[in-house]
Amino acid sequence: MDFQSLANLGEMIGGVAVVISLIYLSVQVRQNTASQQTENYTRALDRISAQQARLGGSGAYAMMFSRGVKDATALTVEERLQFTWMLYEIFGGFEFMFHASQNNAIPEEVWDRWSLTVGYWLHYPGVLMWWSVRPVPFTESFTAYIDSMIENNPVSADAASKWSEFVSAK
Repeated sequence: MDFQSLANLGEMIGGVAVVISLIYLSVQVRQNTASQQTENYTRALDRISAQQARLGGSGAYAMMFSRGVKDATALTVEERLQFTWMLYEIFGGFEFMFHASQNNAIPEEVWDRWSLTVGYWLHYPGVLMWWSVRPVPFTESFTAYIDSMIENNPVSADAASKWSEFVSAK
């Protein structure tokens, strides 16, 4: 084998090694993307789950929140503050998922499900009142999204009504 043949063989082996490296890299990137999506979704769910646990663990707190979503003016000053921070935490989780979905960091179907949840909460007058007077803004893009949801909410008002009936045991 002459020097040229060895050089050609070396180039071919090098080319195969590059292709194998690229395949390996693409597999690693896919695995990392899936892992990142799971981690992002877990972080958002942890935020929302903490609030759900708080509501589910205290009848008084759940009743206060229920009164607040219907009519925030019916709450005492202390209850309005609790209601405000609760909604900030819930909508903060929604905002996190919104931005994660914009960057494909969570699956689209996950955000589709949670965007319907956002729409559901935006049916309530107390939530709308809180949104209109919140003292600290959310990001511009999330605010525009929520404002658009308020205008063109895809969730039927009937769903909120059925839930209210269920909770009221009517």
